[in-house]
Amino acid sequence: MTDPYASAGVDTEAGDRAVELMKAAVSRTHGPGVLGGVGGFAGLFDLSAAGSYAKPLLATSTDGVGTKIALAQAIDKHDTIGQDLVGMVVDDIVVVGAKPLFMTDYIACGRVVPERIADIVRGIAQACEATGTALVGGETAEHPGVMEPDDYDVAGAAVGIVEADAVLGAERVGAGDRVVALASSGLHSNGFSLVRHILAERGIGLTDRVDELGGVAAEVLLEPTRLYTLPLLGMLEQGLGIRSISHVTGGGIAANLARVLPPQLAVEIDRAGWQVPSVFDALAQLGAFPLTEAEGTWNLGLGMLVVVDQADADAVIRASEAAGIAAATVGVVEGAPVGDLRAAGWVQGAKGVDGGAVRLSGSYR
Repeated sequence: MTDPYASAGVDTEAGDRAVELMKAAVSRTHGPGVLGGVGGFAGLFDLSAAGSYAKPLLATSTDGVGTKIALAQAIDKHDTIGQDLVGMVVDDIVVVGAKPLFMTDYIACGRVVPERIADIVRGIAQACEATGTALVGGETAEHPGVMEPDDYDVAGAAVGIVEADAVLGAERVGAGDRVVALASSGLHSNGFSLVRHILAERGIGLTDRVDELGGVAAEVLLEPTRLYTLPLLGMLEQGLGIRSISHVTGGGIAANLARVLPPQLAVEIDRAGWQVPSVFDALAQLGAFPLTEAEGTWNLGLGMLVVVDQADADAVIRASEAAGIAAATVGVVEGAPVGDLRAAGWVQGAKGVDGGAVRLSGSYR
């Protein structure tokens, strides 16, 4: 008998095969808090497994990977995009001091290719496992006629938990606190529309070898997003005086840091305080613009910014480096200057947050 849904371009059997291929990787993320297995209509999590809290708050975040997916599609490599997704979602939860509990994912595609879907989800599951996050559910939707057969997009959402009196934020920050930068692994998952524009303007294909980048463009630029969850949670468990944390994603360095500072305070970041990874220099050269013009788009080598009591700044650096992540102090929190801050090159607040002021100064190494 002919399946009319299959004739419309939807292959439910392929979806079932994809689930079977990813099932073992997803199951490895399940701890005692997860009820049921893979394939239910909804994931269940026993909140009592999270531990005892006087006043528990739930934290949630959702995000996608953006146009970085075009690079994965160009070279048919889909096993790292999942880590990018987890990095974008779960690391937004830890910035408020929350411990991630569980995550769900959503994949929309033009055609279900079981091996491809399984590669994506295995990457998500492996990154969830690496951050102590249970992958409790997901959905793969086939959209023939709306998306091209080999097109797909991914998104996810996660939930974490934090004690009410332990929530990190701008209200904890004071003058004299230090800003410690934790190194990124590269571009992470932001600014790839600019990357693709630069390459297109130079007539460079994603599968071309680019001497300036030191390899095939898509292969080099697919370097997955670094995961900061466990190192940061470890610092919090040590009792280090962390006030607030900024995840440097869309908007660049200054805007993201400004969101976690109070309005009356400011930070001037010394551009010479860290070594910008070569991939950013190469892209800026290909685009014929200085790195300073990309400060509102790329992370330029800084993945997380930790605002910490000056007495614990060195301890944060040591803990980060022990986890294999280079770190350095890049600024000091001070009183905000008077006058027209924007005219003086300061970024003040961002994304609807009436935050502090941040300015980058000096020259990159």
